[in-house]
Amino acid sequence: MQSPSPLDTISKSAANGAAPQKRTLLIVDDEEGPRQSLRVIFKDEYNLLMANDGSRAIELAKQNKIDVAITDIRMVGMSGVELLEHLKAVDAGIEVIMLTAYETVDTLRLALRLGACDYLNKPFDISTMRKAVASAMERRSLGEEIRNNGTQLQELQKELQNQRMSEEITRSRGEIYASIIHDINGPLTVISGFIQLMSQRIGPGNRVEGEDLDFIKDRLRTITRQVTNCIEISRRYLSFLRQNSEENPPVGVNHILTDLHQLLRVHPAVKDNTLQIEPLAEDVTVRINGTDLIQILLNLAVNGFQCSPEKHSVEIKGRHQTQPLDLSQFVDSAEERLINREGFKNTGPLLALSVKDTGPGIPPEILPRIFDTYFTTKSASQGTGLGLNVVQRLVKEAKGAMHVRTRKGEGSTFALYLPTV
Repeated sequence: MQSPSPLDTISKSAANGAAPQKRTLLIVDDEEGPRQSLRVIFKDEYNLLMANDGSRAIELAKQNKIDVAITDIRMVGMSGVELLEHLKAVDAGIEVIMLTAYETVDTLRLALRLGACDYLNKPFDISTMRKAVASAMERRSLGEEIRNNGTQLQELQKELQNQRMSEEITRSRGEIYASIIHDINGPLTVISGFIQLMSQRIGPGNRVEGEDLDFIKDRLRTITRQVTNCIEISRRYLSFLRQNSEENPPVGVNHILTDLHQLLRVHPAVKDNTLQIEPLAEDVTVRINGTDLIQILLNLAVNGFQCSPEKHSVEIKGRHQTQPLDLSQFVDSAEERLINREGFKNTGPLLALSVKDTGPGIPPEILPRIFDTYFTTKSASQGTGLGLNVVQRLVKEAKGAMHVRTRKGEGSTFALYLPTV
């Protein structure tokens, strides 16, 4: 490694304790005279870095935070214009002032186009040089402030987006768990009614015999079945509360489809439309949070029902696919999109669940945007623009894939692919 030389000395002027607040100025020239002249001018104002060629200047820029650089255009080896490109590659915010003695207009235009903030002629006037450097330092400060504000704005937008997403997920899960209460309420109503009948049948007597005994036994068998149903429902949904996909227990798909039907049959989006849900002929299990799977299908179904005010139908069905998908057959176009191609765990066997509507289809100019956050074609009372974005997020978390196929006047099909257990 090259040993330190006076050319590389940093003049910190730390005696007054103000060094940390000073900006850093890089001076690059292959002639000793101009370097030392600039050093004398700025040694008390800035931390100075000195270099006699472009290579050393780039090395210093990589090792230090440079605010402004002054470089000669014509130097031995690397030219000032080439150095300008390299400095901008290291830190696009570095402000660069070019020094020239007899360069062409085209060279100066190229330097400005590459991001130089100013150029001065040799020999330079001290007051002009001071003004140019002060202006460049101000630009550097302003640029940093703009970038910091931009970063803060992006963080705020991301935080707001995550908050809205969490609210949407919470709202949807509230609907799902309301369905759980409904599912358990049915068996509990039966249990309560049968217990009352049994109490009436037994009456004040101390013994139960004959027909009364048979009646009690039959009702006890029914109560036992209903209690078992309640236990199964509560266990299933308590297991769904696990959020880590690696810990999610296997989920029976037909259970999910049954619960989904309970949610949708009373959903206001269905109205006078037709809903058809076909369970699998042979049930399969997938390792996904059960609530997530219901939420994916619920959002897709509601989206299908809301795609048109005209009467239409939504069909949900599944099939078991033994082989992995041939992803080369899925090509994004005006009528098709594949979501999570790279993150898809494409190993057979797979579960394929489709949500198909007979609506008007998705216009080609809208299809690429349907999974974007807050994008919606619905009224404010119908959509938040988060439903399909939630679907995309949950599909990716489950290492699944989703294929969208749509055709004008023929409706749309959202096909979900998940690895089975």
